[in-house]
Amino acid sequence: MKTIQDIANEIIAREGGYVDDPDDLGGATKFGVTIGTLRRLGIDNDGDGRVTSADVRLISKEQACDIFVDHYFNGPRIDELPKVLHASVFDMYVNAGSNAVRILQRLLVDMGQRIVVDGVIGQQTIEACMIAQSLAPDHLNDAFGIARRNYYYALADKRPKSRKYARRRDGGKGGWITRAEEFISRRYHLTDAEHAARVASWG
Repeated sequence: MKTIQDIANEIIAREGGYVDDPDDLGGATKFGVTIGTLRRLGIDNDGDGRVTSADVRLISKEQACDIFVDHYFNGPRIDELPKVLHASVFDMYVNAGSNAVRILQRLLVDMGQRIVVDGVIGQQTIEACMIAQSLAPDHLNDAFGIARRNYYYALADKRPKSRKYARRRDGGKGGWITRAEEFISRRYHLTDAEHAARVASWG
């Protein structure tokens, strides 16, 4: 069975090295750790008293793994959710912060659970997850993954600059979509034709 460190290292491999894409609201990023995260945690890797893109460039894989486990898994209490959700919710929390929790909470509401959608994992959300898992043990993770995929498409609908993350230049599935589908059973993956139909309105 994979450890949480194994899952964190898979996220690091998925995120890749240093990038500073002007269309990415996260800014300078390395291994999935953004400059915003370093500033929030007060991590000054080069010791010059400021947190800049230079500090992002100095992030090691080991440091990224520690940040993810401490602040993106244990900190938000993802570790207290059903294990079937750990990898997917963790991966999305790294990618989209508390929006990952909001998507999960909206899914739980759709499944009949009475909880507040606030992006915070509290006892109410944990208990609702446990109930949902007991009612649909073979479907909860797929349902979250599909909701995650829908979130990415909807984000790209609203923000044209983000469409390159959901659709490749050749029209195929972009990184956001393939990333979401890594956690969804293959029978729920969109076909190329279904993906093309979903993004057709983008021109």
